[in-house]
Amino acid sequence: SNLNINDVLGNYSLTLIDALDTLAVMGNSSEFQKAVKLVIDTVSFDKDSTVQVFEATIRVLGSLLSAHIIITDSKQPFGDMTIKDYDNELLHLAHDLAVRLLPAFENTKTGIPYPRVNLKKGVPPDSHNETCTAGAGSLLVEFGILSRLLGDSTFEWVARRAVKALWSLRSNNTGLLGNVVNIQTGHWVGKQSGLGAGSDSFYEYLLKSYILFGEKEDLEMFNAAYQNIQNHLRRGREACNEGEGDPPLYVNVNMYTGQLMNTWIDSLQAFFPGLQVLIGDVEDAICLHAFYYAIWKRYGALPERYNWQLQAPDVPFYPLRPELVESTYLLYQATKNPFYLHVGMDILQSLEKYTKAKCGYATLHHVVEKTKEDRMESFFLSETCKYLYLLFDEENPVHRSGNKFMFTTEGHVVSVDERFRSSLWEDILPAEGDSSHKSKATELKAANFSSNCNRVPDERRYLLPLKSNYMRQIDRMVGLI
Repeated sequence: SNLNINDVLGNYSLTLIDALDTLAVMGNSSEFQKAVKLVIDTVSFDKDSTVQVFEATIRVLGSLLSAHIIITDSKQPFGDMTIKDYDNELLHLAHDLAVRLLPAFENTKTGIPYPRVNLKKGVPPDSHNETCTAGAGSLLVEFGILSRLLGDSTFEWVARRAVKALWSLRSNNTGLLGNVVNIQTGHWVGKQSGLGAGSDSFYEYLLKSYILFGEKEDLEMFNAAYQNIQNHLRRGREACNEGEGDPPLYVNVNMYTGQLMNTWIDSLQAFFPGLQVLIGDVEDAICLHAFYYAIWKRYGALPERYNWQLQAPDVPFYPLRPELVESTYLLYQATKNPFYLHVGMDILQSLEKYTKAKCGYATLHHVVEKTKEDRMESFFLSETCKYLYLLFDEENPVHRSGNKFMFTTEGHVVSVDERFRSSLWEDILPAEGDSSHKSKATELKAANFSSNCNRVPDERRYLLPLKSNYMRQIDRMVGLI
C-alpha cells in the first residue's frame, strides 16, 4: 500500500547486487571483485520473502547476469574484472532466483504472471489477480539472456508468452494497451494508456529484446506500438523544432477511445526520449527531454507526478530516479551537443545540494520543501550514478572498447553478443503461427522523422538543441517564466 516502498527490498542485499556492474563501468576492479565475492559468500534466495517478480528480475537477476558476463568476457574491456577460481557462481545464483520466480507464471489462464511471489513458498494464497503491463511484460531481456546462457528455453519462453498475451489484448480500435490487467480473465482493470508507471518498460523491452536477440517479431510489435503512441498519445505541434503550436507532449489516454484521461505525467516517462534516440527519432527526443529538464530546473528534482495543467506536482516525492539522466546521456551520445553536459552538471549539482545525506543520498520527500526520507533506492547506484558518470567519461570502455553494449531497464550493461542471437532450442520450439518472422526484413521505423539515425546536423551541434523561442515556450509551460 505504500507507493514508495512496494515490496522491492527482498532482504537479499539488494543494493550490493544492483550496483555490481557500476563498479566495473567505473573501472574499480578491486571493489568489483570484493563485492562479487561478498555476494557469492553471503547472498541466498532461500528466504521467506515476498518480492515483486518485475523488481527482482530487473534489479537482482539482471545485475547478476551483467556481472557474470563482465567477469567471463575474454576481452575484459573494463580492465581486469576476472575473479580467481570463479566457477559461474553468479550465473548459478541467477538461475536459482529465476526458478523461484517461475511459480508466478503457473496457474494463470492468460500466461501473464502474478505480480508477487514468495521466494520459498511460491505465489502467496492471498495474491491479487491484477498486474501492470510493465511488470508482466518487461521480463524478456533478463529471462532471455539467462535462457541463452544456460541453453534452457524455459525462462525466455514464459517471458515471451506473457508479452504475446499482453499484445493480444490491445484495443482493436486504437492498438493501445491499458496499464493494469486481470491475469485470469485478460480484462483490463486499468484502462489508462501512457508512457509512465505501469507501461514504460514494456515498450522499452520490445525494442531492446530485438536489439539483443534479433527476433523480428519483437521489432514488428515495437514499430506498431510506437506508431500507435504517436497517433494517440502525442499532443502538440508536428515537428519539434519548427512550426506553430504547443510543444510535443505525451499524455495519458483511454486505451479504447484515445480520449485524455488526466492532466498529469510521471517522472518515469522521462525515459522515453532515450528510447526515441535508440530508434533514431532524435528531434522528437530533444523536445520531450527539454520539457522534463524544465521541470527539473524549477524544482531541482523531478516530482513523481507532475500536473501540466496546474503547473504543480501531484505526487511531490523524488526517489533519486535515473530516467532524466538516462535520456540526457543518450541524447549526448547521439548529438554530442555540449548542452547535455550542462544538463548533467545541473542535475549533479542539484543532487549534491538537496539529496546528499550523512551516509549516502536520500529520497526527497517533497520536491518543493526539500524534506528527505531515510531511504536510498538501489537504482541510484545502478542507474543514476552510472549514467551521470558515463555522460562525462568520454573515454570510458563503454564508448571506446569497440564492444557494443546495451543497458537494461535497470541500467545494467550487457554486451550485444552473437551468442545471444541464436537459441539452441529453435529447432525444437518453432515459432507459433507463421514462422517467417525470422527472415522477413523489418526496418526500424520512427514516425515524425525522415531518415533514421541521422545525427543532428553539424551546423546546429554547438547551438542549443532547441530554438530559443521553443525553449522559452517550454519554460512558460512549466511556470519557470
